[in-house]
Amino acid sequence: MTVSIKQNSFILGVAGGSGSGKTFFAQKLQALLGLEMCEIISQDNFYIDQSQNFDFDGGSVNFDHPDSIDFVLLIQQLKELKNGNSVQIPVYDFITHKRKSETILIQPKPLIILDGILILHPVDLRRIFDETLFFETPENLRFQRRLHRDVKERGREAEGVRHQFLMQVKPMHDQFVEPSKINSNSIIKETEEFDKILADYYFQIKKRVHF
Repeated sequence: MTVSIKQNSFILGVAGGSGSGKTFFAQKLQALLGLEMCEIISQDNFYIDQSQNFDFDGGSVNFDHPDSIDFVLLIQQLKELKNGNSVQIPVYDFITHKRKSETILIQPKPLIILDGILILHPVDLRRIFDETLFFETPENLRFQRRLHRDVKERGREAEGVRHQFLMQVKPMHDQFVEPSKINSNSIIKETEEFDKILADYYFQIKKRVHF
């Protein structure tokens, strides 16, 4: 079923390295605005099927390279949302490394937040955003956050997380993620006061987006 809204959705890109705080920021902003007004989409939903290549936890499959993401589908679905149409986004299974058969229905809302480490890399994706933020966070803090998340939420072994960070996450961050910050409208540093940044941006977005 197609759902339409009166105005185009405002698309906000929230980028930064893994563990930079971008997802936390997106969730807090959504909580302030309300679920009816704001939707979050994760880049991680758009991983390509890696089941034939996956060898072991922290092995050869590079999930931090742009080629691991189905940007074609992501761009197509963001355009649909921006035009007021609902979409069915894929669900990636981190156990089987395949897309699940079920999908998630995303309705167009006044604010759509796309959260991901590589979203400022593809030119065609950047053209869709109305505004972008980049969270710049020290590497040691990003690693600790990722380690905690992957072990607690994704059932991974700590050694696999460490190996992957050193062999893939850090090199890909240095090659693709960090350089992409020049494409952002604003850079938010970890040392800045988070609550003030969140409050300031909340009032900014309320003025710019019709709720």
